[in-house]
Amino acid sequence: MSGSENKKGSILIVDDDDAVRGAIRAVLETFDYDVVAVASGQEAMAAVCESMDVVILDINMPGMDGFATLKQLNERGVEIPVLFLTGAGSMDNAVKALGLGAYDFLLKPIDDLGLFRVKICRAVEKRMYVRRDKAYKEELEAEVKAKTRELAEKNKLLEKYSRHLEEAALNIMLTLQTAMEEKDGYTAGHTVRVTEYALKIGQAMQLLGEDLQVLERAAQLHDIGKLVIDTSSIRKPGPLSDKEWDWVKKHPEVGRNIVKHLGFLRREEFIIRHHHERVDGRGYPSAKGRAELDVLTRIITVADSYDAMTSRRDYKPNKTKAEAIDELRRCADTQFDPAVVEIFVAILESDEEQDELIDRQ
Repeated sequence: MSGSENKKGSILIVDDDDAVRGAIRAVLETFDYDVVAVASGQEAMAAVCESMDVVILDINMPGMDGFATLKQLNERGVEIPVLFLTGAGSMDNAVKALGLGAYDFLLKPIDDLGLFRVKICRAVEKRMYVRRDKAYKEELEAEVKAKTRELAEKNKLLEKYSRHLEEAALNIMLTLQTAMEEKDGYTAGHTVRVTEYALKIGQAMQLLGEDLQVLERAAQLHDIGKLVIDTSSIRKPGPLSDKEWDWVKKHPEVGRNIVKHLGFLRREEFIIRHHHERVDGRGYPSAKGRAELDVLTRIITVADSYDAMTSRRDYKPNKTKAEAIDELRRCADTQFDPAVVEIFVAILESDEEQDELIDRQ
């Protein structure tokens, strides 16, 4: 171990008086301190470094005096205790120095070596506490950053796991619904078509991001309630009785109950429950009107009704595209949102024109 590593501390002396500087240096070295001595404030700013424990600073120096030197040390953020050297008749200077942040002051000439040594020891201890506090804060900050990174990584994993659970739950319900539809040749493909129509309308209305995702999932699940109610009456020839209609009309509420415990389907839950409402407030199950129905619900109502009209059912004849468009327009502003109807009609007519163009080619 080197001699400097055995020292009690490192002290910087700043005094323009060679005799004073030399005398203090000799005393400090006797006390086993490592000493750096300079003659001006400028030299002090060049010599000071993080490894030093104490600065002994004379006040009256040419050029940059002690006060100016302390200000620069403060501006640099140096956290080294500063002891000012002042004459016995200049206590006002000592008070000013303490006001600037000096740790203590020493009277010149230094007659009481015991007091001098005590003040130096206390200043070195102060520096030690400052270093420990700084190290503790840095360690704490590093630990907080590490924990923050760890937490962020865990959150990413949880979000990924949550998405997988959401996808799994959604896929299970869609699989069951598809199986239900495939049992009935007349309803097979209904959900796929409604979803396709709804997304086309949403895109034409310039819906983006989460709204389109909610629209797609709500369209895929809008008839999920039919999984657990008896819909055999739909397949019988002829019109349904009032009792049968009342039973079939339960499927929006049943569908809502199926998905309500899945928090990620909160908006979809509303749409599933209300996709048979009307803008005039005469729909079911809650008789909500235009102001209470969001645009996604109004879109699915149009898409679902159009597919129901153009799909074959035992209890009613299916309509042609033209007839279904006429019905949508006739019921606009009572059953359907007129703006959504016109956007959908434009899509249907555009698709028809493209089909005719392909046929001619």
